[in-house]
Amino acid sequence: MDWHDARPIAIALSERHPETDPRTVRYTDLHRWVTELDGFDGVPEGSNERLLEAIQMIWIEEAA
Repeated sequence: MDWHDARPIAIALSERHPETDPRTVRYTDLHRWVTELDGFDGVPEGSNERLLEAIQMIWIEEAA
């Protein structure tokens, strides 16, 4: 996975953090959690606010 794989990342986050409300996650924590996912190959510097927001929005959809 890379930063542009928002849906697979969001699904992996929802599975790894099932009790977390994604609406309350700060981007700094989201960034760290994404980089810690198994199978994530992106470079930490490759993210930006737009990509993190896309991941968070899909995670919110998955959690609903």
